[in-house]
Amino acid sequence: MNIVVASSSVDGGIGCWDLQTGAEQLRYKTCASTPHGLTSVGSRFLACSQLRDPSATSGHVLYWSWSKPQAQVKSFPAEPIKPLAANSEGTYIVGGGLSGDIYLWEVATGRLLKKWHAHYRAVTCLVFSEDDSLLISGSEDGCIRVWSLFLIFDDVRRQQASHLYEYSFTEHTLRVTDIVKGYGGGNAIIVSASEDRTCKVWSLSRGRLLRNIVFPSIIDAVALDPGEHVFYAGSRDGKIYIAELNATSSTSNGYGLHIIGSLSDHSKPVTCLAYSAEGNLLLSGSEDGMVRVWDVKTQNIIRMFRHAKGPVNNIVIVRRPAPPLRAESKEQFSSRRHELSLPPPLEKYANSTDEDMDNRTIITLPDTRDLPSYLSSQLINDHIKELQQQGSSAAAEMDVERLKHDCKRSMQMFLKLKKTYDNLQEFCISELLDGEQKGGSEGNSP
Repeated sequence: MNIVVASSSVDGGIGCWDLQTGAEQLRYKTCASTPHGLTSVGSRFLACSQLRDPSATSGHVLYWSWSKPQAQVKSFPAEPIKPLAANSEGTYIVGGGLSGDIYLWEVATGRLLKKWHAHYRAVTCLVFSEDDSLLISGSEDGCIRVWSLFLIFDDVRRQQASHLYEYSFTEHTLRVTDIVKGYGGGNAIIVSASEDRTCKVWSLSRGRLLRNIVFPSIIDAVALDPGEHVFYAGSRDGKIYIAELNATSSTSNGYGLHIIGSLSDHSKPVTCLAYSAEGNLLLSGSEDGMVRVWDVKTQNIIRMFRHAKGPVNNIVIVRRPAPPLRAESKEQFSSRRHELSLPPPLEKYANSTDEDMDNRTIITLPDTRDLPSYLSSQLINDHIKELQQQGSSAAAEMDVERLKHDCKRSMQMFLKLKKTYDNLQEFCISELLDGEQKGGSEGNSP
């Protein structure tokens, strides 16, 4: 069952509806979320950053279970948190601060594992790559940065690196308003939106700009078609523009070159978008307080949800298991009750000290600086568990040798896959550039 979850910037709570039937599931109370501040943590519970006063020096993060309308866990980070994101397994939560810092917590314990200065101004967007190996952040400074979690957790390589980010994209001239990821992990594309009225398409594998599309109005939300043929851009003029990714490019900066259509029904600015691959449905939220469900094939509205109060600023689609129809056994009930229990609050500060770090054995992998850091979150999780559970120095040395052997085999397999991906990527980009040059020469011919 797919659940639509929508929040508001005013204290209007969180609404939940069944996407297929339209039935309201639950309404959560007392929530004033920030843009991109609502996330589902492994589909187990909801987390939302709260910032009632934009000038406030403190904020908090709330947890809601799927069974109670009141917030059950309240955290007080070191500074106000704007965007929140969780990896697909729900093991980590990351938050972006007003100072430009990024915080990474372990969900099960609430421990603050890492904190680093990511941007010169407030963080506005946070997105994990499909394989959870990369974190992409956007900021009010107009910059987009790509972070390898493998490097973030590797203390030795962090000290040796001149900077922590994989790529830093600085082509936007104003605040970044939204970022959406494509499929393919480290080989995916991302689409970013900004108050400079542009959306830009980037290649994560090459670290370069592929497309620059200018719109007639500021874009606050983007959603990518699963086939990656088009993307949808929600604007402040109330329209949702449809832009084609593979349209013939031009040297002109005039808008409309890649825009092939629009959806119009909102009476106020469109603030958020979400795409459901099941049924090819586009969901849009607006300052008019409505959530609209669009059939992208017919471009018709098939369902509408009204939020209880105020503008809608976040939409999340969560896949939840259907409730059991038969009576549960004691074991099933106990297991489900354990799943519904919420983790502890997030730590305000990291507990580890410099003295503690000196007493820890640091496990490093073979030098991979010449390879892209497209490693999965499972490897990162395994390393953290190894560090937490290691015993004597002899056992640690044995673990190091085993990890080196396993990593060598993984790298060999990775290089084979990388070569295949690079060949395919090279072919696609060559075809794209050849098409652009052909289109440009035809346009310049008399």
